[in-house]
Amino acid sequence: MAHKTWLITGISRGLGLALATAALDRGDVVVGTTRDGRSPPMASSDRLHVLPLVMGDLTRVEQAFSEAAALAGPIDVLVNNAGFGLLGSIETAAQSEIDQIFNVNVYAPLALIRGALPLMRARTRGHIINISSVAAIAPAPGSGIYSATKAALSAVSVSLAQEVAPMGIWVTNVSPGSFRTEFLSEQSVRRTERNVDDYAATSGRAVTGLLNKDGKQIGDPRKAAEAILAAVDADEPPLDLVLGSDAIARTRARLDRFEDDLRQWDDVSTSTDFAN
Repeated sequence: MAHKTWLITGISRGLGLALATAALDRGDVVVGTTRDGRSPPMASSDRLHVLPLVMGDLTRVEQAFSEAAALAGPIDVLVNNAGFGLLGSIETAAQSEIDQIFNVNVYAPLALIRGALPLMRARTRGHIINISSVAAIAPAPGSGIYSATKAALSAVSVSLAQEVAPMGIWVTNVSPGSFRTEFLSEQSVRRTERNVDDYAATSGRAVTGLLNKDGKQIGDPRKAAEAILAAVDADEPPLDLVLGSDAIARTRARLDRFEDDLRQWDDVSTSTDFAN
């Protein structure tokens, strides 16, 4: 199989680092972004190019795909991985906190996609991987704003896949569950500055339970990276790739609830059409 050239955002740690390492290990070329332009702690390779990029600088982000192509040649795979979490009840999230997480988790991937598509269309090939989350499918208390950013990215993926399919471009929406990375560390997850005691039994309990899982998550990021490689190599890549047994369980539970509501409220739902 021919080697591929990747642009992966956020390779300093976590899934981005695991994916960059796996791609390099099999002989691919990787352009990876970090905030400071420093190479991550992996074996040095002349096939790794590190691009300094602050995801909140949207003008610069939109240019990153062209810059990556100038460094390494035509990019086959774009992975929108960089992002962060925000924990706390929806009521306590300040507008500035909401704006910041949407800038990084939604607007930055959109900017990269806008920058990538003209070059991918010209080649009539390419693959866009958006790293969403099972939280987009089955949101939990205490992470509603983060879930909203990932739900937005998932919606972009589904719509975009239909728009670009005739052009030879694939889109895959990846929804990981809990993986043993630094995502729950202070570097990757933030808490709302404001707190309301009334939410202690709902969002407060959920956030505490989530943070207590740090270092004990069921998912292996190296195996997640291998799963993404398999999707990229497939003749017909999946539109949706849910990663982790916990993510599968949460997805099925959410689908069951959705189906239950459809059945129970079918008469009401269908009563809203004009009479023939």
